[in-house]
Amino acid sequence: MDLLILKSKIHNARLTDCRVDYEGSIEIDTDILDAVGMFPYEKVLVVNSTNGQRLETYAIPGEAGSRVFMLNGAAAHRGSPGDRVTIMSFGVFSEQEARKFLPKILIFGENLDFRMKNIKKE
Repeated sequence: MDLLILKSKIHNARLTDCRVDYEGSIEIDTDILDAVGMFPYEKVLVVNSTNGQRLETYAIPGEAGSRVFMLNGAAAHRGSPGDRVTIMSFGVFSEQEARKFLPKILIFGENLDFRMKNIKKE
């Protein structure tokens, strides 16, 4: 049996911009994509904790070091600059792989600082 498991998570990021006049997606700083193991153009789930909206789209690479989180196209209607969002990607794993796999989780603080969360297997 294959299982869909959380692979990467960016928690408590703040949207920096929302632009309707653009192809749909979410632009994310490439340094942050790399830190959590997300790939450019990978499908992601975006959960807006400010307004309760959820959407699926894909990640596009933003400028390294910019800390950009920008909703584009129709997705821009699901948020506003300053909204807090969580962005997640998932992978398909065998049951055996899923038992050993640990997701990469990055958590943003109040001042746009972030830390990687260490998850330990029991």
